[in-house]
Parts: sequence; structure tokens; C-alpha cells
Amino acid sequence: MKAKIIITPKKAVLDPQGKTVQSALEHMGYTGVTGVHVGKYIEIDLAPGTDRAAAQTALNDAALKFLSNPIIEDYRLEIE
Repeated sequence: MKAKIIITPKKAVLDPQGKTVQSALEHMGYTGVTGVHVGKYIEIDLAPGTDRAAAQTALNDAALKFLSNPIIEDYRLEIE
């Protein structure tokens, strides 16, 4: 199994990296871009036989306590 954690800034938080990328895209001629959000992507390989529910609980805990800053970031966990 593989776990994927996608971390992005909350909508209400200023994202200077996203604004820089958006501006660069506009200057390069890409039109129609109304917003860019730059975040983090973490991929975690899980051992064969790992209990999916236990892994989800543990990784949600890790994402809240260590991998993201819940004050300014949202995260999404996917386990495949």
C-alpha cells in the first residue's frame, strides 16, 4: 500500500509562492489562470499486510502533529 498526503495552504492564508507562480504564468502568456496554490506532496510506502484503518488513523495523527501546520495548512490523505 501507498499513502499520499497532499498539503496546501488554507484558502484564507496568503500564498506568496502561489502568487509568484501565477504571475510568472501570466507573463509567459498563459491566460485564464485565476489562482495558484503551492504545497507539499508526501508519499509513504506501507509494509505489506498493514491494516488500512490503523494506517489511516496513524497518518492522520502524523499529518496533524508533524507533517502539516493545521493553523495555516489543509491536508488530504489518500491510501491506495
